[in-house]
Amino acid sequence: MNKDIAPESSGETRPAQASFFRQPKAVWAVFFACVIAFMGLGLVDPILKSIAAGLHASTSQVTLLFTSYNAVMAVAMLITGAISSRLGAKWTLILGVIVIAVFSALGGLSHNVWQVIGFRAGWGLGNALFVATALVAIISLSKNGMSKAIIFYEAAIGLGISVGPLLGGWLGGFSWRGPFLGVASLMVIAFLAVVILMPSIKRGPSNNRGTSIAEPFRAMKHRSLVVFGVGAALYNFGFFSILAYAPFVMNLGVHQLGFVFLGWGVLLAITSVFVAPKLQQWMGTVKAMSLMLVLFSALLLSMGIWTYVNWVPIVMVIISGALMGNNNTLITTAVMNAAPVERSTASAAYSFLRFLGAAVAPYLAGKLAAWFNPHVPFIVGSVFVFLAVVFIGLNLDHVKHVDKVASH
Repeated sequence: MNKDIAPESSGETRPAQASFFRQPKAVWAVFFACVIAFMGLGLVDPILKSIAAGLHASTSQVTLLFTSYNAVMAVAMLITGAISSRLGAKWTLILGVIVIAVFSALGGLSHNVWQVIGFRAGWGLGNALFVATALVAIISLSKNGMSKAIIFYEAAIGLGISVGPLLGGWLGGFSWRGPFLGVASLMVIAFLAVVILMPSIKRGPSNNRGTSIAEPFRAMKHRSLVVFGVGAALYNFGFFSILAYAPFVMNLGVHQLGFVFLGWGVLLAITSVFVAPKLQQWMGTVKAMSLMLVLFSALLLSMGIWTYVNWVPIVMVIISGALMGNNNTLITTAVMNAAPVERSTASAAYSFLRFLGAAVAPYLAGKLAAWFNPHVPFIVGSVFVFLAVVFIGLNLDHVKHVDKVASH
């Protein structure tokens, strides 16, 4: 069993079912900062066309806003454990918040698309420092056990992703610069919340000397972790076909796009918190995850076939939030139970693999549309998501233990 999970297991059986929302102030501080940090993922969706028009950029250039952000996140994930083990979780989170605030502000002050792309890369560095550390911090500080802590973390992600497009659409109605400067301002509040409310998390004996940069690579020797990481990378081809390319096929204005992605994000948040745990109990983690991926693949295929039936992309984008929300919680839970390594190391190794897919997918989607037609990005995304199901199925013997670990 994962040595980091054992101490938490007793927390699951305590007066047990402490309210999901009864969390220490420190957990709420990290939760709030997570919401703001994850606004950045969907924030630019409603303003992609505005950025393209305002900076005279092509579709494939604008999709690089996602590519630079995710590529830097992927690589930076490999060093988050080493940084966090030396600075401590609190100061790593604070550093991440500062970096996000600085680069989002610089993005809002940019004068050409390549500057925005570069500053989004810096934003990705801040998010990498924040994301992997926030999950471990919430698990460590929560009083309700690991599985509920993961759901709480996914709720923060879902809320941030859902509010991001709404804020992006509202501020983007004034100027495409507004959402960038808005996040920078909100990050100041997140900074104060973490500084004031979050205590320092004591490191375990194994971390007294700091985690080695090589630890995430050593963790990849565990086949289960690699299987989920590669599966998530393939899944992200579909995820970012929706996020980065769908706005270009919907004939909607900035505010309308904001509401479409708000609906998407709300479903993502609700299912990640309330539906995914039920599916896990009913079917098991791997089976439920595979079902969500098959349905998501079918949804992308329908978008690829009926791309020009205007209501189809709109409805499918919103519905996809439910499938993504379920899958995100299921796969995060599986990763935390996958291998006998520290949670921060598992999170770093897994995130490196999945964000590689997230980096390639947006740019590829824009290029496929330019090379062929707007149907192709969704069809290719559908194929990649289905390949994730096939890959997990071929490696079932290496991952089916995650339900046994979670049940202890």
